[in-house]
Amino acid sequence: MATTATNPKQQAHELIERMSSGQVSAVVGLLESLVDPVDRAIANAGVEDEPTSDEETRAVAASKAWIAEHPGEGVSLEEMLAEFKISTEDLRR
Repeated sequence: MATTATNPKQQAHELIERMSSGQVSAVVGLLESLVDPVDRAIANAGVEDEPTSDEETRAVAASKAWIAEHPGEGVSLEEMLAEFKISTEDLRR
């Protein structure tokens, strides 16, 4: 099953064209880890397992109370993302 391409990039393109969607997804993950291994490591990092402190629990409760007492005054997720030029798709990655 040899390809006729002599350029490695062209050969990769030809091989990708012959793959199933599932195979392409696997290859994309591999390529992403080769291009940016730090990004890939962060994306695959586990959930933080550090216990929440009493101070953090109080701060979250206070922020929820403030939001409940001041409807419409907070910043929406969409506004915050727009300010930092981040899409919701970026969050999913």
